[in-house]
Amino acid sequence: MQPGFQVLKRRHAVGKEWVDRFASIPVANISDSMSRLNSGSARLRPLHAGGALCGPAVTVKSAPGDNLMTHMALNLSVEGDVIVVDAGGDLTNAIIGERMLAYCIAKKFAGIVVHGAVRDSGWIRQQRFPVYACGVTHQGPYKNGPGEVNTTISIGGMVVCPGDLIVGDEDGLVCIPQTSVETVHAKAAAKFKHESETFAAIGQGDNDAAGYRAKLAKLGCYFEA
Repeated sequence: MQPGFQVLKRRHAVGKEWVDRFASIPVANISDSMSRLNSGSARLRPLHAGGALCGPAVTVKSAPGDNLMTHMALNLSVEGDVIVVDAGGDLTNAIIGERMLAYCIAKKFAGIVVHGAVRDSGWIRQQRFPVYACGVTHQGPYKNGPGEVNTTISIGGMVVCPGDLIVGDEDGLVCIPQTSVETVHAKAAAKFKHESETFAAIGQGDNDAAGYRAKLAKLGCYFEA
């Protein structure tokens, strides 16, 4: 192996049953259930026409502005996968555009995340295929390497291992480690259920005025008489 320039096989991936279970849960509920510590950078925004992202990760570490390893990852991915590219957050050159994305759609991948730039944004906005990126530029990529496929990456502080579950919606992205899907799902599903059931009662009470007053008093807040 040559660290920094290697293509590895993905040994394990979260199962489809967990993809199906998480697909309808808002990212905010999942994030809250993970102590709000494993979400993607706020710079990573959805650029597509709308719709949730959910699937196991194929990871890419690329040199900024270079998509050689991203092309390799497309060749290794299977239906339902999410390609997650750490391109250093650089916006000088686009990592993907409409032709690569058309291939992703044809192969029925679940989506793509680029910690960097994309192009052909008008075309992307017309598609339901999930695309998350930090920005847009018309300048195309290089294909020189180096880079890595299916190694552990970090995008905006979110650590992603090959096969981890990636979930995204209008609010952003979250990564759920394969070893934590059962625990996180139990908490997130319960939170989503609770919030859905109590939504109709919003506005009928006083927003727990007594509880907030007591907390502020404990912290030393002054209340005018």
